[in-house]
Amino acid sequence: MNKPIAPKPPKRTETKVSTTPKVKQVKKPAQKKLEPKPVVPWSYRLLLITIELLSLAMTAVFAIMMLLGYSANLFSGTSFFSSLLPFAIGVLALIVVMAGFLIAWYQFRKWLQIKQLLWPALLSISLALGIGWYSMQEQFSPIHAHFRTLVGGKQEAGKVTIAHQVYAAYRRYDATQLQTMVQRGQDYNVVIKEAATAFALDPALLQGVAATESSFLPRNSIDGGHGLFQITQVPKAVIEQAGKRLSEHQMSLHNHRHNAFLAAATLKYYLSEMKGDLFLGLLAYNIGPANGGLRFIMQQYGATDFVTIQPYLQSLPRDYPIRVLSYALAFRVWQKEGKLLPYEEGSNALHIQHIGIPGLREDYLG
Repeated sequence: MNKPIAPKPPKRTETKVSTTPKVKQVKKPAQKKLEPKPVVPWSYRLLLITIELLSLAMTAVFAIMMLLGYSANLFSGTSFFSSLLPFAIGVLALIVVMAGFLIAWYQFRKWLQIKQLLWPALLSISLALGIGWYSMQEQFSPIHAHFRTLVGGKQEAGKVTIAHQVYAAYRRYDATQLQTMVQRGQDYNVVIKEAATAFALDPALLQGVAATESSFLPRNSIDGGHGLFQITQVPKAVIEQAGKRLSEHQMSLHNHRHNAFLAAATLKYYLSEMKGDLFLGLLAYNIGPANGGLRFIMQQYGATDFVTIQPYLQSLPRDYPIRVLSYALAFRVWQKEGKLLPYEEGSNALHIQHIGIPGLREDYLG
């Protein structure tokens, strides 16, 4: 008999247990794509650099003018050891300081540009405006005067001397009479301003001429003067220029407007003849063509400016420009302040000098 075959037991599958701990995989967040930085146009960069350089240059100019003006006053004199040498050392120190400032600025602007490309230009503009405003304050007027004297030399020193004659004349005027003069002149403001603008003159300067000539009382004088500006003999070219501006051919000396235009044209003519020298132009206006005119007189004596011609003017009105400009100063003070300021009270002298004498420091452009 066949024995029954016993079934084979199933094979046991050994499961290997891993002893290594399972590490839980953490999904990394998807990285954001970095957007490329915007490209700044080269023209924009060039504009910012230009603004920055110009602003820094203006800052340096204002600073140098103030420091040199202050130094010129501090070390004024001709002594080598007490004046000339210290001033030269001061200039050298100024150059070193400015070089150090530029190096420091170059380092600082790198940090500024990282923050914002526009910041160096904005900061340099702020510096220029700040020091410019600060240097224009009234208390710095003497420093500007010292700087002008330093640069202008003999010519500027002469102007300063004569300018103080103008301030002294303003100070000596009777306050009541001067106020009456200024108020009387208001009736002619329109025609005088129109004439001054037509010939690029300061209206206050032309008002000073009228105040000196007629006290704003138009009349015919014994010496042949007519009207508001006491017009007498004028060159033919002057009449043509005045008529051209007025667009009229018939000129009447008794017409206030015509009289003002003739005066403006005459003063402009003599200013041109005297190469823009205000004092000589006013003196030539007053002398007119008499004795060959001022130019001939100056050539005769070899005089070159208002200071050198004065000793030769014993018989001529050498104080005429001083009177004109002192009246012109009164009109400008009235215009700026609404009243006349007593020169000797408080800080009025410094304030009046800061206001300035019309036509002396600037060219009027209308």
